[in-house]
Amino acid sequence: MYRICLGICLLAYMGCVSPKIQLPNNPNTLTGEDFYKQVWQMQWKQRDSVATVSILKGNIPSFLRKFVPVQIRSFDSTTNTWNKATIWVLPDYLCIGTNDNWARIPLTPLAAQPIADSLHCFLPTKKLVNDIYASAKVKLDPVPMYIFRDSTVTMWQHHLIIEGQRKNRKGLIAGIKKDVVITDLLTRSSKPNRVAIFGWHKPDGIPIQPLYTGHVNWYVDYSHGIRLVYEYLLVNGKRMHYTDVMKNSSFRKLITDENFADVFRY
Repeated sequence: MYRICLGICLLAYMGCVSPKIQLPNNPNTLTGEDFYKQVWQMQWKQRDSVATVSILKGNIPSFLRKFVPVQIRSFDSTTNTWNKATIWVLPDYLCIGTNDNWARIPLTPLAAQPIADSLHCFLPTKKLVNDIYASAKVKLDPVPMYIFRDSTVTMWQHHLIIEGQRKNRKGLIAGIKKDVVITDLLTRSSKPNRVAIFGWHKPDGIPIQPLYTGHVNWYVDYSHGIRLVYEYLLVNGKRMHYTDVMKNSSFRKLITDENFADVFRY
């Protein structure tokens, strides 16, 4: 029942209206600043736990409850045609707080995956991260930070820097974080329990971070972000679950430019 309560309601069939995250309508009492004050001395596991509980209780700003459409396409060499699809993505990375005071929250995939599952979403691939960046309305220059990269204080400081850049501009935002992504490199790696990251695009569209699986899966730093993608796509006018898209050799390239057909989950 809890999972159903937290489900995502598609407001109109065939994607005429963007889906919304259905979370409890509890009054948002925990601000982004309060969250960081609460967790600033915690280790990653405690911070992940507090963030997960807060998000699934509905402690997110209203702008993060509605997905935005992104148009994607891929070329099918067998039919010599283009496949086209619409995906729906969160307009920003996962964050906690009220409409007046919220903050982006870096998470490990150990927290991000259960949140995505609860909200009927999946984590993006490298291709989708590029597609999202190309469609973004607000593109900001990356701001690297070089000391205490995995500290909670640095995560908070980085959020404030991004907000200083954004200057209240609204719309799909990109170029501000490395995405935690799914990739078949995680299943082919000789080292188990890794996290995959990619992105942080510069203004020329080239990502700072190539696809990388060198960190253990409990590592997270200020530069990581969790972007959720709604589990249903509109593929050539037909509503399809992303797992079915991945199993279809003609449509798979809409989601990934890698060769894996199985759906990877952390």
